[in-house]
Amino acid sequence: MDIVIPLFDDFEPLDAIGPYEILAYVPGATVRFVGSEPGLVQDTLGSLPVHVATGYAEVERCDVLLIPGGGSARTMAESSDFLDWVRRMHAGTRFTTSVCTGSLVLGAAGLLDGLTATTHWDAAAQLESYGAAYTPDRVVRHDRVITSAGVSSGIDMAVQLAALLTDEVTAQAIQLYTEYDPQPPFDTGSVAKAPAEVLKRARSLR
Repeated sequence: MDIVIPLFDDFEPLDAIGPYEILAYVPGATVRFVGSEPGLVQDTLGSLPVHVATGYAEVERCDVLLIPGGGSARTMAESSDFLDWVRRMHAGTRFTTSVCTGSLVLGAAGLLDGLTATTHWDAAAQLESYGAAYTPDRVVRHDRVITSAGVSSGIDMAVQLAALLTDEVTAQAIQLYTEYDPQPPFDTGSVAKAPAEVLKRARSLR
């Protein structure tokens, strides 16, 4: 089972590393990162460069395609060559997925037209510009297309995907092994629950 995660400079680290941590435990799965070309790819926070051994153009098919977000989403969404590759991969995947603003790439590739989909709350309007209907749900599935909301929701998506690729007991075992049992200290993890001052501060973090 070949799971491919494309990384471009300015990617959001947890978008990629969170699902990688979960999906790497799926029996029989290989998770690999690809880039525009082999070499170091820099994350958006500046301290987590990742070495990718393969350029995306070398990949002819995969079972799962997972598009992370971050500043890299704009680069990917504006590259006609990359979008053509995404469409070719999607034609043969079992699942095509995104985390955070990675959904903008799926939208730019025409894969979300007329579908409900999710993304980071601050990119809802951009998502809808590609013909999708935004929903704040953490994970949204339409057959083999799965989108997940901002950053941390990629872990939720990956656990659900692990169940689809194997079975619920295996997915639950991965969740237990990674001790994914969220108990956040504050209840401000969504726009609907965050006070105005928290929302204002969050927008300043970009």
